[in-house]
Parts: sequence; C-alpha cells; structure tokens
Amino acid sequence: MEVSSMGILAREPLPPCMSVLCGETLGGVASRLRGGGHSIHRKGQVKSQGIRGEHVAWDESSSKNTWGLQTRVPNEPQMVPQTGSRHMLHALSTASVVRPVEEARSLDTWRLDEELRELKSLRKSLQCAASFEEKMSIVDRNRRVRALFGGYGRSGIYVNPVVDLAMRVLNGKDLFLLKCMVASGQDHVLDIPPDLLAAFFDSHEAGHSHVSPVSHEQPSGNPVKSAFSMLANFIKSWDKSSDVPVFISPGDLIPFMTESKHSTDMEHDKALSGGSTAAVARFTESMNYLVRILERMEKFYDSIGGIIGYQVAALELIKASELEADKSNPQWTRRGAVGAGQLKKRFSVPHGPDLAKDHKYANQAASWGLEGLPDMAEIYPLGGAGDRLGLVDEVTGECLPVAMLPYCGRTLLEGLIRDLQGREYLHYKVHGVQSITPIAIMTSSAKKNNERVHALCENLGWFGRGKQNFRLFEQPLVPTVAAADARWMVSDPLTAVLKPGGHGVIWKLASDEGVFQWLSGLGRKAAIVRQISNPMAGVDTTLLALSGIGLKHNKKFGFASCRRNVGAAEGVNVLTEQRNGDGSWEYAITCIEYTEFSKLGIADVPVSSGSLEAQYPANTNVLYVDLAAVERIASSRTAASLPGIIMNLKKPTVFYDQHGLKHSVQGGRIECTMQNIADSLVNRRSSIISPEEHDELDTYVIYNERRKVTSSAKRRRKPNDASLHQTPDGSFLDVTRNAYDLLRSCGVVMPEMSGNHCYVDTGPPFIALLHPALGPVWDVTRQKIKGGSIAERSELQLEIAEFSWRDVELSGSLLVQATNAMGSVQEGIVQYGIGCGRCRLHGVHIRNKGVDWDGKSNVYWQHQVHRHEALEIILHGNAEFEAFDVVLEGSHRFEVPDGHCMRVTSGASGLSYMTTPLAGEAANTGTWFWQYEVDIVGQFVLNMVES
Repeated sequence: MEVSSMGILAREPLPPCMSVLCGETLGGVASRLRGGGHSIHRKGQVKSQGIRGEHVAWDESSSKNTWGLQTRVPNEPQMVPQTGSRHMLHALSTASVVRPVEEARSLDTWRLDEELRELKSLRKSLQCAASFEEKMSIVDRNRRVRALFGGYGRSGIYVNPVVDLAMRVLNGKDLFLLKCMVASGQDHVLDIPPDLLAAFFDSHEAGHSHVSPVSHEQPSGNPVKSAFSMLANFIKSWDKSSDVPVFISPGDLIPFMTESKHSTDMEHDKALSGGSTAAVARFTESMNYLVRILERMEKFYDSIGGIIGYQVAALELIKASELEADKSNPQWTRRGAVGAGQLKKRFSVPHGPDLAKDHKYANQAASWGLEGLPDMAEIYPLGGAGDRLGLVDEVTGECLPVAMLPYCGRTLLEGLIRDLQGREYLHYKVHGVQSITPIAIMTSSAKKNNERVHALCENLGWFGRGKQNFRLFEQPLVPTVAAADARWMVSDPLTAVLKPGGHGVIWKLASDEGVFQWLSGLGRKAAIVRQISNPMAGVDTTLLALSGIGLKHNKKFGFASCRRNVGAAEGVNVLTEQRNGDGSWEYAITCIEYTEFSKLGIADVPVSSGSLEAQYPANTNVLYVDLAAVERIASSRTAASLPGIIMNLKKPTVFYDQHGLKHSVQGGRIECTMQNIADSLVNRRSSIISPEEHDELDTYVIYNERRKVTSSAKRRRKPNDASLHQTPDGSFLDVTRNAYDLLRSCGVVMPEMSGNHCYVDTGPPFIALLHPALGPVWDVTRQKIKGGSIAERSELQLEIAEFSWRDVELSGSLLVQATNAMGSVQEGIVQYGIGCGRCRLHGVHIRNKGVDWDGKSNVYWQHQVHRHEALEIILHGNAEFEAFDVVLEGSHRFEVPDGHCMRVTSGASGLSYMTTPLAGEAANTGTWFWQYEVDIVGQFVLNMVES
C-alpha cells in the first residue's frame, strides 16, 4: 500500500470510502452505502472505475497494478465475501471445501503450502528465542505485523483504529499475543465494518486527542487517518444536505490530508457524544476478551507452538483432508497404498474378555473393582456445547449445555453421580467402610457451562459428598477455522467464533491446573472417565469390572467396548502393531475416529456377509486410566500431551453475526481426543505377539452388551423423525430395554418389548426406573426383586436401596420414594446405611389407572408424564413401609414420618393401616436390613436380617 502524488491505491476489497479515492462519484458511494451494495474484485478482472474514468488493469500475479504500486500484502489469502451480510468487509468464508482453481498450479504443491512453510518457520524462530524481547522482535519483523501495525490496514491504507486503540490500552505481553494472531494470518479479526467505522473514528479520534494531547507545533496523528475521519463526516452530512458533489478526484483529497490541527480538533470536539464513547468502550471490552482467549491459547498449546502452532496444525489438517480427497495429487499417499513402501503399522481387532458371555468372570472382575474403589477417582469431561440438542432454559431462553439435559427426572450430571453413589453404597454394604470418591469435572465457558455446573452442585448440596471432593477446571475455547482459506471465523468485530477444544485437552489441562496432584494427595491411583452424554455406562458390572481388571493387573489404560454397526459415526478400538527400524514391534490398544478411517486405510466392513455388525468394535469413551502414567505424558510439554489432534471438516459450523444473520461455514476447530493418550502407552516386543498375549499389554479392552456400555443422548429428535440414534428418546428406550432384561431375569413377567417404530408412535410399553443402589450389579438386584408381574402400560419407579419385592403384581403406577435412599446426610455428607428408608412388598396386588398414555404433554425420556391414578409410598428419614398379601386398588398415597413404620394388612373390613415408632436398635438399623457378602469367586450373596 502506498500513497503517490496521484492519489491513494487501496488493497482490495475496497471499502466505500476508498472507492472515492479511486475516482467513483460521491453520489455513487452514497447510493451504495444506503443500499448496502458492494463489489469484490477477483483475480483476472478489470477494474472499471479507474482514476478519472480510465481503466486500470490489475496484475494479481505480481500483486501490483499497472503503475507498479503494491496493492496487497504478498501471499496473503484472498478474502471471501460473506453471503447475505450487510458488511462491506468481513472475515467469514462460506465457500465449500473445494480448492479454488489457481493459475499455473503446480502439481506437486498445495494451495497454502507457502503459508504453511512461512508459519512453520516463524514457529521455529519463536521456539528458539531466549527471551520475551527476542520473541517480540521476531514477531515485529513479520510481514503481516509490519503491514498492520506499521500504518496499513486490511481495508485500506489508514491505520486501523482498533490497532491504534490496542497500542494505547494493551501492555507489551498482550500486544505480543495480538501480533501473533495477526502473524498467523488473522488480521481480519481486527476489521471494522463500515456501519461501525464512522462512530468508532469519531470516538476514537476524540479519545485520542484528549488522552494523548499533541503540541500545536506538531501535526496531529496520521494525515491519512485524519483524511479518512473527515471523509466519514463528509459522507454523514449527505443525509442532511442535497448539495452532494458529483465527482471528486484523488488530487482533491490532498488538502484533507494536510488540513490544520485547529480544524481537526473542532471535529473531535463535536464527536464527543455518548454513543461514540460507548463504541470505544465496546471495542475495548471485546479486545480485552480476545486477548484473554489468545493468552489461554498461547499457554495451553505451548507444546505445539502456541497461537502460531495452532494455526500450523489447522493448515496441516486441512491440507491432509483435501489431499486425501484428491488421491490423484502426488502428495497424497495412504498407509499401505501401492508404491508407499513397506507397511509399518497395521490394525487388528483387540482381544479382551466379554462380560456378556462370561458371567462368572464379570462378577469376579466387579468384585476386584469394588475392593479397589478407595483407590479410584472419577473424571467427567463436561465441556461440550451440545449444539445438536438445542437445549434452552424455559425461563431465560438461554442455551444450555449437555450436562443440564433433564433426563429421567434429573440432569445428566446427577445421573452420573447417582451411578457412582450406587457403587459406593455397594462397597459400604460389602466391606463395611464408607468411601467418597473424588470427582474432577472439566467444564468450559460455552453456554455458561462452568457457572451452571457449579450452581447445580451448590443447589444440590454437592450431592451429599462435600465440596472438598469436587474439582472443577475449565477447558479453553478455541477459534473455528474456515476450510476454504484457513481464516478464523468471526461473528462480530474482534469476536472469533469459539468452540471447546475437544475432550482430549483434559489431560494437559488436568496437569496444568494441578488436578493430578490433587487426586494423588487423596491417595487415588486410577480413575474412571465417562462422558456426560452417555448415561448407560453404569449398568450392571461394566464400570466395576473395567476398574477391577485395571487395578488387579496394573494396567495403564483401558477401554469398555461393544459391538458397532457398519457405517455408524463412531470411532473404533483397534490393536496397533508397528514395526521399528531395529526389527522390534510396538503394541497398544487405542482408538481411531471414524473421520480418519479412509486416511488410515480402515475398512468399515461387516464381521461376516449379510451382518450389520462391523468388524471393529465401537469406542465408547468409557475409560480406565492410571493417573501416574497419564500425568507423565500430559506434563511432558511435547505434542503427545495433546493426543489425537483432528479437525472435523465434514460438518459446517453454524453461527450468527452481529446482525442476527445465520452463517454456515465449512470448517472446524482443532480438537484432541482423550482416548488417544493410549497411543503413547505402547509396549515393545522383540517379535509379533499372539492374540492371547494381548492380556500382557499395558492397554486393554473389555466387552459387554452395547446397552450396558453406551447409548448416547447427543441430538434432539426432530418431529416425525423415526430415527432414534443418539437421541434422548433412543437412549431412554435402551433404559427400558435394560429394565426389561433385568426384571425378566428376576422372574418378573413382563410385556414384550417392541421396536423403535412403536416407541415413536405410542411411547414405551412400560416405564421402569430403578435407583442404582438397588444394585448396581444385577445379581444384587435379582435377590431384592423376585417373581410377580408387570402389566403392559404400567409404571415402576423405585427411589430406594433397601427394598424387597416378592410376587408383586403391578397393573398401573407404583412410585416408591425414600428421602434417605442410601443414608442420612450429616454435616453435608451422606452416611451410607445409616437412617435409610425401607420398603417390603410381599404378595401385593396393585391396580390403578396409572399413566395417561394418551397425554399430549408426556415426555417419557424426561419422565414427565400425566397420571390418572398411582400408588405412592413416601418414606421420610429412616421410615419403613410394609405390605403383605393385600390388594391396593385405585390411588393411594402412604406418607410415613421419620422414625416410624407403617404396616398395611387386609382384614374383614378391608385394608388396615398401622403406624408405630421405631424403638431400640431398630431406630438405628431398622426392623430389617440386607446383609451383603462376596464369596471366594466374586459372587454377591444377600441375606435378609430381621431385628
């Protein structure tokens, strides 16, 4: 960009004001401003509005016009206009992921290779710098930084007012971060659209003249900036005056650029209005937020080069995606492809125990996990935004994160913690010792995730576990990158479109935030990791067996896996086998995301002809991790601390700009996958190992029925959509199927389960929701519930642990609610087994109208249903309820006060109710309780003890 005696030549695309400088009539500019029209000059086009009507040919190959003047920064990617926006200038790309046709394109280069090489060189220089001063010097020499901070902006030759503001309000370290962003090719984030430019210039110049006064002997600021400010005021006056000049030439603008300071100061004084001051305040606030995001990026991604390294990774992933799609390109070579040389890595199905087929081993492994519970922690990645669920707060209208999804009568987060409490209660009943497992929760600021999770925990008294047993740590938000030009998407000036950086950031973040040290200080050796969107992993023996095998055999990392259907959008668990140069072999069980199948040569084929089951099992992100082993990798400050870096370019990023306009841009953000930390936990062997030797590796896998491992709730089912996959409806239907399998195995006669289409049309055949502490191992539940029947369209809800069902016949609704389901709360902590509510139903026939299955407001997966009638039993404190050989017809509500026992019997005159206080030892232990034991082979044995 240069200023010549002939006028000003601006880099394209030209803003309206700069069109004046190139000879467009002021009337034409006014018309375009009012109509929102604009033009973008492409490569090879001829610019029709030349100086004084002449045509100026643009030679893009040299980035110079016919006068030889620089028109834009060399090698800078061309900006793509954003469809439908009123902006003249923007940073958003809506182009599809297709390489643009380039003139004389070399067959052995990618379209952004030069950009990639430049950023890699800059990253290396910054990593080698010995001091902050040296880093700043390196960045200041960058061509983009020189252009923007040296007086030239993306939208013209004027000093970008946002840059000038930044240089006045930011300290040196913050300026460095901003310059790193600019150096990475993201200077468009600092662009201001024309509709905000005039107000900003007024307030900016006014603020500048008062904050940093200049002597009258010296010219005020940049003359080009002054000219632009006056030009903006000139344009604003058109609406108030009909005296609009017909034409203005570049030479006519020279007096504007040399006008005296007195005249400019008068304009500054006029501009001191509340609206203008608010504009600067707004941009200052946005800038500070942007810098904080950049600060977090620079720190968190330090192992790959900070902000510059993030952009390098994005470019590399976009390149890999495009070259893989264009297999004719010489740069593309798939692993194992012809001509690629010897195949050094191969994949196979990992060997592991199947809990569904070996019931005795499942219980044995679960008993190991139960014994080792005091050595365990739980880690929940809750940072996902859950955009596909479309969850909205009914009161405020604000978008809600996945953790707040109301599922089966409570939030998903409450469901995860109830599962854990069920295992802790089982541990107490078997071993007689209370153990409270510490929980580390990774949140994010997306949709106020962090503050909402914290508020939920506070409101529920930290679930009776104590605040000291929770650790919340917030993951960074990262910019989304357009696939067409590798630019960050922007929704507003200084506002990048941000998303959570994937659950794989959890390891490095836990290391940076001291979470590993916290867990180690509590004596925890390993942890179970599960995702918030999967409420199914706590069923039966799955989690206990997973941790039991890991603890028993000193494993470093484990997966709970299950069958997967061909074509499912799910990753797979594989055994990787890699040959080294010295002839040795490295082995690890790990995960490959479905987006990487083609790149790695993974064939998504069935196990046998005609089968729907894929050859590789599903990765469910239900994990066992050895804390010390993972911490060593996470704290290494190498690329291994950010495992499985990917960018999903198959789905567009949807967002709204500051005008409320919707944009759908093909692109994504850098994501890490937490399960791929296993890639760094390899075992070396001198020769190839057999499947039987897989058990000797540090990584392992267990299998179970799919409904006992995963059934996620990730997207909202659309009206009239028959597909239930990954919806709350589908997940709830799997809860119902699990209840069917469990209750049938208890000897309860159940209505037959039907297919998905019946659920969509009429709802589930029944509702059965059981508290995890009733088991959670099904062998325990089977000894509490025996015989009887549940009729079709019935409802059973048991919020209780100490429960006995013998030959109960249910037709209608039965709701049992114990306020102390597992024990009483003392000083904020649930004391397991102390003051529990108890209920015994033996030989009882329950008949009522139950749920209104035709109710239009019923939402079954939320357990929001309208009932005609129900039998309700509510137990306060350690209250007890007993009913033997009676028929209970119609609606009944039995509410038993704390410290009392209610007995319902049948007499000659009908039902008899008797409520008596609990006395003596019964006041503490109740009139009966279940005694738990585990035999030598890990089988759970229960005996009822009556006092």
